Amino acid sequence: MAEIVQHRIEERIPELEQLERVGLFTKKEVKSIIKRATALEYKLHRLIVNKEDFIAYIQYEINVLELIKKRRAHIHYQFKKEEIEFPVIHRINSVFRRATNKWKDDVQLWLSHVAFCKKWATKGQISKVFSAMLAIHPDKPALWIMAAKNELEDRNSSESARHLFLRALRFHPDNKKVYQEYFRMELLHCEKLRKQKKELEKAEMDLGEYEFSPEILSGKLAEVVYRDATGKIKEAEFVISLLNIAAIFDFTKELQDFILQDLQANYTEDSLTWDFMAKRELEAPGAGEELQTAKGRASDINRREERCCQVYEEAVKSLSTEPMWTCYVAFCLERLKRKTNVQELKEKRQERQLGVLQRAHDSSLLKEEYYKNWLQILLSSGDVEGAASVAMAATQRYSQSVSVWSLSLRTLMQLGSGDVGRLFQEALTHVNPKESLPLWQLQVQWSVANQSPEETEAVFKRGLLSAVAVVAMEMKERYLDWSYSTGGYKKCRKTFTSLQENRPLSKAFFTRMIEIEKEQETPKMNNLRDYYERALQEFGTSDDDLWLHYIQEELGAFGQPENCGKIHWRAMKFLEGESVERFTSKYTLLQTGHL
Repeated sequence: MAEIVQHRIEERIPELEQLERVGLFTKKEVKSIIKRATALEYKLHRLIVNKEDFIAYIQYEINVLELIKKRRAHIHYQFKKEEIEFPVIHRINSVFRRATNKWKDDVQLWLSHVAFCKKWATKGQISKVFSAMLAIHPDKPALWIMAAKNELEDRNSSESARHLFLRALRFHPDNKKVYQEYFRMELLHCEKLRKQKKELEKAEMDLGEYEFSPEILSGKLAEVVYRDATGKIKEAEFVISLLNIAAIFDFTKELQDFILQDLQANYTEDSLTWDFMAKRELEAPGAGEELQTAKGRASDINRREERCCQVYEEAVKSLSTEPMWTCYVAFCLERLKRKTNVQELKEKRQERQLGVLQRAHDSSLLKEEYYKNWLQILLSSGDVEGAASVAMAATQRYSQSVSVWSLSLRTLMQLGSGDVGRLFQEALTHVNPKESLPLWQLQVQWSVANQSPEETEAVFKRGLLSAVAVVAMEMKERYLDWSYSTGGYKKCRKTFTSLQENRPLSKAFFTRMIEIEKEQETPKMNNLRDYYERALQEFGTSDDDLWLHYIQEELGAFGQPENCGKIHWRAMKFLEGESVERFTSKYTLLQTGHL
């Protein structure tokens, strides 16, 4: 091993001598490089090697390269790169190859090699790296795309890029991203050829027998890719993505028309097709004279939106599905949210939106989240009766949805409806009890504000009987707070005493009672001890903070510090697992005054 390392170090001597001779590094720095390189080389030649050692070696060599680059710029010396940088770059590539041969599955290592080759202008090496990487990882489409892009953009080789895409499609015949990038590559190639032809014609050069094929220049290769792709992937979304790629290029009108015809002929059963066709009407050219005034522009926008809606109307007639109505409603909502100073356009958009929402609801095809938008529009326009009607209709349509019930009940509470109490009971019978907590919280909020204390207490007691632990615990906490705010300390303590044995119990229930006790003019330490002891019966095996707060309480003004030792002993006995270590470290901090 020592002989190999010595040989490797000796190979560095010519480049290090050059670095010293031309004044980029001092003699001391060269010695330091040799010492560090020797240590790194030894690590690479051990019987059991680590990936981290290879990475450290590569990083050190790259740091040396960066330093050489900075020193060259500083002293304005740009000669002898073949004798100085090239051996270092060759050595780094060699170490990368050894690392990737040993850890073939590490994609990040391969990509690091690619990034190095790109930065240090060894483009010829990149193709070899990609070739070796794809032989190991042919199952990763992103790597094929990356390799093809490298051939096209960095090496200017459309033929190699095409060859890579075709190979990628053998492994991934149904991959959308590969087809999209292949389609884009053919169009980029076509654009490059068109630019070349234009420049040659401008220069009036004689091309001899060489001719630019009209079919290739018009994008026929991209059309071939499109036909092959849509033969395997029959999805409107995919076709639209290819159409959007084609629209980036200014010479693809024929290709775009062909894709549009295909879309309209074969994908009318997909809501995305109709959505795309409708939104295209917004891009139609407007009358130039009208666009001079704000009113004229608003009129032109309204006409475009009407044309969009005509397409949507045709769509919902032939394809009355939830996704289709969703596209229509979403379009109207997006237009309604757009700011305009023309009141007529605002009113027209709102009228259109309300009409579409009503018709979608009547067809039982309106999605849950759009009822919120519907109610907001009605409330902002002052239509109280309409909002109440929609709120009721939403709960009938989505009777098991907690969010719809919450929204509708909030709306009815806002409108001061007299049916709210009955509707809360109806809501709780329809929704899944495990998801009912928001409804209980809302009912308590409403009852406290609108009902008598007796009726509110009845709501709390119903909540306490819930079989869902989260609901029962939340009701206990809120009942305690409500008792304190309405009946003072005595009622609160009575409530706590009646509930403290009824499981399930939360830590917050006990800590709130402790807070209330401490808020009194003369807190009773015996009461605080009772609360802590009862809480520790429930949570003493896992909650180290509770024990710590109990100790801090005894150290306070009303406590007895001599009790702390007993509490600490009990804590160490009761706590389990990691909570023991946490308690010990926090208790030490408390004793030293750091907590």
